[in-house]
Amino acid sequence: MIKKALMLVSGNAFASALSLLRNLAIARLISPEDYGVASTFAISMSIVEMVSYLGLQQLMIVDRDGDDPHVQAAAQGFQVLRGCMSSTLLFLISGLYAAFLGIPQVAWAFQTIALVPLFNGFQHFDQHRLKRHLNFKPSILTTALPPLFSVLAIWPAYMVWPDYRVMLVSIFVQALSMVAVSHLTAERGYRLAWDNALVRKAMQFGWPLLLNGVLLFAIFNGDRLIIGRELGMTTLAIFSMGFTLTLTPTLVLANSLQTFFVPLLSRETDNRPAFQTLAEATIEGGMVIGLLLILGTSLLGGPIVHVLLGAKYEDLLPFLVQLGIMQGVRVAKTGPSVIALAGKRNGMSIWANIPRILALPVAWFVVVRTGDIESVIGVGLAAEMIGLLIALWTTRTRLNIRLRNLILPLVLFFGFAALCYWDAWMNVPQPLLTDHLHGGLVAVLLLGLATIFSMSALRTVALRRLRRG
Repeated sequence: MIKKALMLVSGNAFASALSLLRNLAIARLISPEDYGVASTFAISMSIVEMVSYLGLQQLMIVDRDGDDPHVQAAAQGFQVLRGCMSSTLLFLISGLYAAFLGIPQVAWAFQTIALVPLFNGFQHFDQHRLKRHLNFKPSILTTALPPLFSVLAIWPAYMVWPDYRVMLVSIFVQALSMVAVSHLTAERGYRLAWDNALVRKAMQFGWPLLLNGVLLFAIFNGDRLIIGRELGMTTLAIFSMGFTLTLTPTLVLANSLQTFFVPLLSRETDNRPAFQTLAEATIEGGMVIGLLLILGTSLLGGPIVHVLLGAKYEDLLPFLVQLGIMQGVRVAKTGPSVIALAGKRNGMSIWANIPRILALPVAWFVVVRTGDIESVIGVGLAAEMIGLLIALWTTRTRLNIRLRNLILPLVLFFGFAALCYWDAWMNVPQPLLTDHLHGGLVAVLLLGLATIFSMSALRTVALRRLRRG
């Protein structure tokens, strides 16, 4: 089990590292203004995912009939329809989206990207079915190889189009290769079917995920849309790069946490003591991911920006750690959402994201009045902390998970985040490691280690799985 978990994390980490490499390479090659335009392409794709995500992949894992060939064929048929509808929607809103961001001349690019959801609709779902049997290899290959191909496409594309169009080419290469790899790694043949019963089940299972997807879109992209509209593409490029540097590691580990714990939790839904221990470990795992991100940003953020991006992105340094803390607290909510998913209570995740949505008008007001990105991040961080507390409360009240053993880790986690925020406020990260080191980082490191050591359930589950091999 531990070997499979390490393979899963390594595969996801490799894919995310390549996606990050793609963004870094493009940012180094083109101007910040062009990179700001390029970053809006990812936002446009998120709009489509937001309004069409129904969790078909997760349904195949947790549903008792997920192994049935007809169910898989019907899910793939529904996915094709979803891709067609998403593609049409993205094409129709392209002009309005470009005008909102003040870049109407780029509307053609958003219309071209509208083809990507259509391609994605033809992915083979065998990679998701095989996760039921803890066979993660097809999923890892489908996740890891396409970003590699997209990175390899950057330089040839740059030689022809040395501007934001490089990102456009890279996105298309990744989308097409992902579909191809999903078919090449499948064990079953590809079939399409239509099943009204499955559609109803998917809608019932997926509507909370769909609504939560709308909330997640606002969380991931609301601040960027506001900053791009009010402060321009160059400022958006700086903020988006900081967002990418802090979000990418959390996504790979959060996805790995979900993929690893959902099957385990699903098997123990009728075994209350085992489910309780696994639930505690899942919550602690989410906090560990957030803690490691915050710790890494505090210790190495400044030098990493200097080495990877150079002087033209050093305006990112004054708010990089604060952005990392906001992302770290946000990803700590992954634990409760994974437990809810395993218990088929997907709607619970919605409540934890509402404070972040309510904070967006406040963030917009702050940007318009001050133009201060750090204040926007502060608003987001406060909302994320409230959201984490709501997530824990709903886990306690709706799923009857006892939180007594989590009080100390939670107190230490919030204390760690507060200490890091204060330290970053007093000591702005510096480009050179020798200039960046100071006494406050020692206290940050020690408190981080103490927080991890306090997580007994995660340690228990890890040791148990290690003994089993």
